[in-house]
Amino acid sequence: MFESPQFSTTSVKNDVLSGLTVALALVPEAVAFAFVAGVDPMVGLYAAFIVGLITSIFGGRPGMISGATGAMAVVMVSLVAVHGVQYLFATIMLTGILQILAGVFKLGKFIRIVPHPVMIGFVNGLAIVIFLAQLGQFKAPDVAGVMTWLPSDQMAVMFALIALTMAIIYFLPKFTTAIPSSLVAIVTVTLIVHFFGLDTRTVVDFLRAMSGDSNATLAGSLPTFSIPQVPLSLETLKIILPYAIILAAIGLIESLLTLTVLDEMTNTRGKSNRECVGQGIANLSCSVFGAMGGCAMIGQSMININSGGRGRLSGIVAALALLMFILFTSGLIEMIPLAALVGVMFMVVIGTFEWATFKLARRVPKQDFFVIILVTVVTVLTDLAVAVAVGVIASALMFAWQHAKHIYASSQLNEEGSKVYQIHGPVFFGSVANFLELFDAKNDPEDVIVDFADSRVTDHSAIEAIETLAERYNAEGKTLHLRHLSQDCRALLDKAGSLVEINVKEDPSYKVATDVLAG
Repeated sequence: MFESPQFSTTSVKNDVLSGLTVALALVPEAVAFAFVAGVDPMVGLYAAFIVGLITSIFGGRPGMISGATGAMAVVMVSLVAVHGVQYLFATIMLTGILQILAGVFKLGKFIRIVPHPVMIGFVNGLAIVIFLAQLGQFKAPDVAGVMTWLPSDQMAVMFALIALTMAIIYFLPKFTTAIPSSLVAIVTVTLIVHFFGLDTRTVVDFLRAMSGDSNATLAGSLPTFSIPQVPLSLETLKIILPYAIILAAIGLIESLLTLTVLDEMTNTRGKSNRECVGQGIANLSCSVFGAMGGCAMIGQSMININSGGRGRLSGIVAALALLMFILFTSGLIEMIPLAALVGVMFMVVIGTFEWATFKLARRVPKQDFFVIILVTVVTVLTDLAVAVAVGVIASALMFAWQHAKHIYASSQLNEEGSKVYQIHGPVFFGSVANFLELFDAKNDPEDVIVDFADSRVTDHSAIEAIETLAERYNAEGKTLHLRHLSQDCRALLDKAGSLVEINVKEDPSYKVATDVLAG
């Protein structure tokens, strides 16, 4: 399943520079999500380093960036508040085990059943969530400790610096792509702020505002190995298992959907099952090194891809650079203006949001556009896992409703005097009522043939409908024959017993999901 990372000479420079850019953007995100989860900022920074490094080496998508995420942090907060951080580490350990099992049992392939409208809604929803998350950078605590909007003069400076950052990111690639425009923008804006002594908030100001500690710093040490200090009991399992299942699901859904988005952007194919294992190993490692765990980050992944990072080296550099910041250069990172990082994330929002959505309202079926809006809204209001589940269910129900109306039959008498019904369209739970209305058991001849050459029996409801049909003809003293059923359909219909006769001719075999491409 795993092979050593391969680096080409031409990609090393791009991967290294894009990795450095991503590392700078990871710092405030990791700190913010740590506070969301109710843990120390260093717990979030360690997670960004560990998850980012391990998934870059063992994951299934080169160029994808992983770390501490808000989607998982909002689930963690209640666990930490009630049971403490050690139970969080135990939960992350179980989360990692569940994700590894998902990869081992090749469950990653099922991400391919997510409809395209759900994918668009997912991307749009996350773009909006990323945008809303940046609004917190425009606030600072007042004398009472309440977060309020910045004064007008500071707000004006911040807007100007954000605009400058975005302008550099947009226009620089038109002249040169030798250096990632995001990195140039961050360095340029940082130099301008400190050279001219502009009054604007920096990374350390954000850290101190979030923690309420005027002496807080990003400086730290290497994470140390420690088994989670929780009782090894059934009671502990009852506490952590529900959280672990939710976190594993959220982490894999966000990671695999991000993988799919990057596949489309780069015209390559990641390995979903390998990514499940990689995410699991990363979270398992987090649990024994005092980190909060995480998953793929679409914002930082977009920064990496847009900065030229395509290989595993970009993620490795981002993780190692983040660790170097913590150990040796925290003072330099603390000087970075928040405006520069907000500008980078605003460009991510612009690049992530599917602006063609507004045109799709006139070009796609109304039900598909409804799913896009539904998933977008649910992603913003709740979380990603709920949004994807709602979107898949809504798409499936609308698909069933549409296909339920497509079943019909043509009939004729053959040379033997038997009436032949040629069924068109699938027989499933949504169409069984219409299916039964196609037949006239009372007025049909003694021998009736139902031909499924252009149809397919798909579920238990269809079996029950065929049994009901057979019973109706049997009650009238007539014989019912079923023809052209596939092998799997015939297996499902064994319970119909002597009520029906099944022809031996088989339909082709259809396979929906395979393991060949999942990796």
